[in-house]
Amino acid sequence: MDIYEEIVVLRREGRRGAIATIVNVRGSVPSFETAKMLVRDDGSIFGTVGGGCVEAEVWQAAREVMESEKPRTITFNQNPKYDTGLVCGGTLDIFIEPVLPPAKLYIFGAGHVAHSLYQTARTAGFDVTVVDDRESYANRERFPHAKEVIAQDFDQAMAKLSLSETSYIVIVTRGHRDDMRVLRWAVQTLAHYIGMIGSKRKTITIFRELVKEGLSETLFERVHAPVGFDIGAITPEEIAVAITAELIAARRRVDRPLPHMSWFHSRQLEAKEPVMEASDKET
Repeated sequence: MDIYEEIVVLRREGRRGAIATIVNVRGSVPSFETAKMLVRDDGSIFGTVGGGCVEAEVWQAAREVMESEKPRTITFNQNPKYDTGLVCGGTLDIFIEPVLPPAKLYIFGAGHVAHSLYQTARTAGFDVTVVDDRESYANRERFPHAKEVIAQDFDQAMAKLSLSETSYIVIVTRGHRDDMRVLRWAVQTLAHYIGMIGSKRKTITIFRELVKEGLSETLFERVHAPVGFDIGAITPEEIAVAITAELIAARRRVDRPLPHMSWFHSRQLEAKEPVMEASDKET
């Protein structure tokens, strides 16, 4: 297989990696422009950008790119650090970019909001699976382009699903009890993102019930509920846009302040705020 086929296999298996490409060469180097090396998430490599200490540094940088999911360019030149004959007196620039598996979105519920979310999330590049216990809602006629449509009791469906760190969950079932059932399972998975629709009151009630059952409060740190960004959304289509925007922010690991509606998010921010001393309050 060539390097492009290796990338396809890696993504199909739901794994990550990073691809390093020599994008600029000046002078004599032990490789050529456009040479590529794939670094997989287990540390193995395919291809080469020249070998030696240069390749060792590229390997380390590739591991960092996998974690940050952000590309970077590194330059090697005549610095004495590389005075081993491997750069041959030349300079080369190597561009390293992440290879990420498709983001998998699991929508629990198949009503109006779920249908609109399926459409917007697919447009944003998510592979969508829809789960609902009503076959009249969860079917191929309503979700023709979903990766999978599961019409089954939620507990039975969840028992068959295997989620990873590239999985996203949005809970939009038709009732409080089903939402709680799915959330109980979701917080114990490896999913990168978990969102649940509903009011702040409903969110707090479900949270307290699940903690009372024995679930640790720390399990809810990934939960976004109420789900989505605060953009004044009212219709199912608008709500879907607000949720998809939050999904994209989670996928891109945006760390600046955003208009989350989540009670869990605001709760964490309040916990991080420093406690003011009495003398500070008086000034």
